[in-house]
Amino acid sequence: MTTPVPLPPRVFIVDDDAAVRDSLALLLALRGFATECHASAEDFLATLTPAHRGCVLLDLRMPGMSGLEAQAAIALRNPALPLVILTAHGDVAAARTALKAGAFDFIEKPADDALLVAVLSDALASAASREVLATRATTLRNRIARLTARERQVLEEVVSGRHNREIAAALGISPRTVEVYKARVMDKLQVDRVADLVRLALEAGLAGDRSVGDSLTD
Repeated sequence: MTTPVPLPPRVFIVDDDAAVRDSLALLLALRGFATECHASAEDFLATLTPAHRGCVLLDLRMPGMSGLEAQAAIALRNPALPLVILTAHGDVAAARTALKAGAFDFIEKPADDALLVAVLSDALASAASREVLATRATTLRNRIARLTARERQVLEEVVSGRHNREIAAALGISPRTVEVYKARVMDKLQVDRVADLVRLALEAGLAGDRSVGDSLTD
């Protein structure tokens, strides 16, 4: 299966009012945002793929699929996209429901320009940060997958806080051989210090059953 190529981040404006869409697009363009407009949730969902990046500025009340329904559908197709809800004053309760369902924020109409820009900037920054973390996690998994079974055993023993002599006894090899395997693991995981090796392994979820403090003194 081909991995979709990420698209440049933008603000996806989804609102059934053409005048609102045009004014929002103009305002955001003047503030340096890339935008893409859609007249309905159905229209937006028809184009949405996992490769889309940015955030969604979503009207809560629209003909056809409502904002809350659209939120659920968007989350299934691209959970990485933060949603900012546009709502009229009387829909604040519904907007809070959207927040509980994972929306990034909501803004009441008519939107204050400064507030809108600030919220969308924060949403885009949040999305970018999550993407960096997701990329790091994928890179980390790929590096760990390159380890042989024995190298993985040594790594797990190191993370458990065991000294070389303890690892050697547990695996039936010499302490010198443990050092060789440890060096190979560090090379494959691209770290220079045992402390960094332990932190990286813990980040990957390879937590041992002892304190890792002793492993830093090997």
